Amino acid sequence: MMHPFSPAFRRARTYWTLAAVVTALMLGACSRSAPPEEPVRSVKVLTVGLGAFESGVEYAGEVKARVESRLGFRVAGKITQRTAEVGQRVKAGQLLAQLDPRDYQLAADAGRAQVTAAATQRDLAAADLKRYRELKEQNFISGAELERREATLKAAQATLDQAQAQLAGQGNQTGYTRLVADVSGVITAVEAEAGQVVTAGAPVVRIAQDGPRDVVFAVPEDKLARLPLGSGVAVRSWSGGAPLQGVVREVAASADPVTRTYAVKVTLAAQQALEALPLGATVYVVPAVPAQATAGVIKLPTSALRQEGKGSAVWVLDTATMTVRSQPVQIATADGNEAVIASGLQPGQKVVSAGVHVLAPGQKVTIYKPNGPDSSVARSQDAIKTGASEALAPPAKASASSPAAPAVPTSATSSASAAR
Repeated sequence: MMHPFSPAFRRARTYWTLAAVVTALMLGACSRSAPPEEPVRSVKVLTVGLGAFESGVEYAGEVKARVESRLGFRVAGKITQRTAEVGQRVKAGQLLAQLDPRDYQLAADAGRAQVTAAATQRDLAAADLKRYRELKEQNFISGAELERREATLKAAQATLDQAQAQLAGQGNQTGYTRLVADVSGVITAVEAEAGQVVTAGAPVVRIAQDGPRDVVFAVPEDKLARLPLGSGVAVRSWSGGAPLQGVVREVAASADPVTRTYAVKVTLAAQQALEALPLGATVYVVPAVPAQATAGVIKLPTSALRQEGKGSAVWVLDTATMTVRSQPVQIATADGNEAVIASGLQPGQKVVSAGVHVLAPGQKVTIYKPNGPDSSVARSQDAIKTGASEALAPPAKASASSPAAPAVPTSATSSASAAR
């Protein structure tokens, strides 16, 4: 037997210690611990149902004249006077602006001088023709000579007609130095000032003609389908009063390059009421609700939606297996804080309404059931709603004195998620 303090004993003890450690490590590597079970989450769901389209779209519009003209001089020149002011009401024939007319007056004087010279030549040719006709009757000249005098008279007459036409044109240009209103209306803009040199046709003032007026507003592309030509709208003034009925008269063929919206013009059946509003007045336009919206739509809270790929999707609960699956949906529009679903869901399906970002396909869930004195009241209220939600959770332990509270629907707009 080895002595406990001998070197051989110490070597043997070290050997057996190392062997025990290696054996323990090998046994630990062979026995793997079981993976932890995935927790079963409690989620809130709602039952898909049909509801009314409650909130409509309202646009801010502006009252504008149906015809608005930009008036400018028909000749070039320097503006010496401008009598028109923004907001001023003018009548047809009223002077709006004046150009320096001296150059055109000189051109008209030159035209009158040409007319006088051409008239003198015509009179001289007529006198010569008269004398040559008398000589022809006495056989002093030939017929060819008489014909030459007749041709000279016709040329002189043509020269006179040309000079008179040029004089008339010069007279018109002199008159074009006065810019007058061709219709009655209201000046809405002034685009040139006295002392400015303008070209022919350059806008000087803008005038809104008296007569029919329209309500003009901008509509985004996704709402344009709800405003076809001839559709009815309700128009109300910013200052209040009963709404007026209008009809869509014109829809822009292309979008505005800056705002990417489409201009829509509405005319009212009672134009007298619209003409009573000042130009530029703010009004509100409410399109008629389409028939398919009033018949019933599927609406979901935004908390139930999630992004999947290039579209939206929701989690649909399979009540048989208590698992969730992803269901792509197409969103048509918004109704307040809820999204209107165009396709992808059917009434009666159960959709997770909160906590959608912590779920996975095929994951098991439980129904969250909050307990409280108002549970039955909440259920009766949500039963009236189209998208009544059911709270899902693990069942509470029932005591002998109080039964377990029933499942309580939550609001369709609830965004909280309860985690077990």
